[in-house]
Amino acid sequence: MRGLSRVRLFNVRVARLAAAIVMMTLGATAALAQSPKSAPPEIPPPKEEPRSVRPGQNGGAPSDAIVLFDGKDLSKWESADGQPAKWRIDQGALVVAPKTGDIRTKEKFGDCQLHIEWATPSVVQGEGQGRGNSGVYLQNRYEIQVLDSYQNKTYFHGQAGSLYKQYAPLVNVTRPPGEWQTYDIVFRAPRFGADGEVQRPGSVSVFHNGVLVQDHVEIKGSTTHEGGPVYEAHGPDSIKLQDHGNETRFRNIWIRKLN
Repeated sequence: MRGLSRVRLFNVRVARLAAAIVMMTLGATAALAQSPKSAPPEIPPPKEEPRSVRPGQNGGAPSDAIVLFDGKDLSKWESADGQPAKWRIDQGALVVAPKTGDIRTKEKFGDCQLHIEWATPSVVQGEGQGRGNSGVYLQNRYEIQVLDSYQNKTYFHGQAGSLYKQYAPLVNVTRPPGEWQTYDIVFRAPRFGADGEVQRPGSVSVFHNGVLVQDHVEIKGSTTHEGGPVYEAHGPDSIKLQDHGNETRFRNIWIRKLN
């Protein structure tokens, strides 16, 4: 009987110990669940107040922009060979003079916001890449395609709003021939090391007629018609407009430096 009592007493003590362990575990779990998580660190306020910029009206240039073409003269432009620009001005629009060559800005730019309005010829001639073809080149190398892509089939990464031969536009929002259209472009230039290697690829976002068609895409290298794009080290460079043989029109061109 004594042995049986000792066994019972041992079993009772083990049961009490187990119960105590369970209670302690439940209590610790509850306490842990109720303890507040550590708060994330507060974001420090900017050290400088944002400067004031007066916005433009109806696509007009903001107060800190450089106006590249206001419909009056070509003083900010030159031919791609450094000679005076040979394109003409007609009713406030800058018009491609076919076979006279590309034109470029005399000033060179890096990171920028660019606004440009364009219109393809109202009389449709040709098809595919032969209709209203031109281009806006960032840093003289990276082309945002200008084309009459209204009911005009061509390869997808060669239509209006494309980063030519690299990215098709997300959507086709091209207006009918002869109507004015807008590009609003945000460009981040590539960065190169002392050895000429790419430290950070360039990138671009494009709004065509107010609609996002390129969403911060990574530029793969200089625009080429054949073969793949390749980077070559460079610094700030011109905005270039392409003479592709069509009388495409441009107006209201302004740029903001972002660096």
